[in-house]
Amino acid sequence: MIAELKLLYAKRELLWAMVERELRIRYKNSVLGFFWSLLNPLVTMCVMWVVFKFLLGNATPNYSAYVLSAYIPFMFFNMAVMDSAQSVLAALPVIKKVSFPREILPISTVLANFVHLLLALVVFFVFLLVVWLNTDRENFPFTWTLALLPVLLVLTLMFTMGMSFIVSALNVFYEDVKYVTSVALYLLFFLTPVMYFSENVQHRTRDMGALGEAIYIGYHLNPVAVIATSCKQVLLKPGPVDIGGQQFPASPLPLYLYLWTAAVCIVIFFAGYALFNRMKWRFVERP
Repeated sequence: MIAELKLLYAKRELLWAMVERELRIRYKNSVLGFFWSLLNPLVTMCVMWVVFKFLLGNATPNYSAYVLSAYIPFMFFNMAVMDSAQSVLAALPVIKKVSFPREILPISTVLANFVHLLLALVVFFVFLLVVWLNTDRENFPFTWTLALLPVLLVLTLMFTMGMSFIVSALNVFYEDVKYVTSVALYLLFFLTPVMYFSENVQHRTRDMGALGEAIYIGYHLNPVAVIATSCKQVLLKPGPVDIGGQQFPASPLPLYLYLWTAAVCIVIFFAGYALFNRMKWRFVERP
């Protein structure tokens, strides 16, 4: 693996060129350009805000900001994994003719989506400032927890990169993988606290004894769930959440769940990279 990393570093200019190419292709002949990437999360946030705030009567303060803070990283993970699924398969004609580190293909796809994530976060910060200037100027929206954002972004990037390595390599030989991945990501959205809160799971399972505790812990063994919750806690001031018409204080996750998530992100990255490097020499055998 060390040799592959050294070769990848030596070809870093090709990697940046591929990232730039990904960005240019996505917005070629587009009038709005990057803002199309924000349209999906913004529209989704507005729909969920109307449904949960007005139709279902959720009285959580700054509910739209909570939704957007978790939806932006989730969409990064979703789009990056789905885009990378086809990255190697689509480039097979080039792979069979030119020698270059094959891992550049999924990496460039993930990094292009990571650029969108960073730009979307800038827009999110502007959104918070606008809300602050037009509503409650006494409570500044940013706190010291923002210092933890780089760590959270690195872990999110590592987990996404590892999953992209796995999906892109397997999809070369088993094209059902991209369809299975699409369904799995769709289900994962509802198993991740984006539209709701981690406190909802805690509240629903608190009276179930040992079984409820097992469900709560098992739910948060999903790294994406912990990442989504961490984004809400890092990007926004913790405030009360509305559950069943009652206000409950925000409760942080146990420390061991954060440590578990960090360990899983690192393991998935290296395991995915090892699997990709093991399979990449067989790509040319794909008819």
